[in-house]
Amino acid sequence: MEFPDELKYSKEHVWIRLEGRRAVIGLTDFAQHELGPVSGVDLPDVGDELEQDDSFGSVEARKTVAELYAPIGGQVVEINEELKDAPELINDDPYDSGWLVVVEMSDPEELNSLLSAEDYTETTSDGEPEGEE
Repeated sequence: MEFPDELKYSKEHVWIRLEGRRAVIGLTDFAQHELGPVSGVDLPDVGDELEQDDSFGSVEARKTVAELYAPIGGQVVEINEELKDAPELINDDPYDSGWLVVVEMSDPEELNSLLSAEDYTETTSDGEPEGEE
């Protein structure tokens, strides 16, 4: 599985790519693999405020519906509209075309609670994502 070094990761299997004060957020390769084929997504609206660690949507797959938890807080400034008609992009390209939302961060200090690629790899070597059987 792939965990790009330039990204930050949460224990809830979400990644962040920084673009200034904005954070592009998506589901990790590990998470999409564990979920199986993604058949739908429920994302927040542009303008919604997210709080770190709060649920901001869900991903529906053959095996389950998984909650998405915000790795950082801030205002949603963009959502990936393509996922409405092509949710499989999360499986096909989780780190590029399968991104979920872009957030204008309210507190960049929250990034300090996230994991490096190396640390995230260690959390996935134990097996299943938290909450999965």
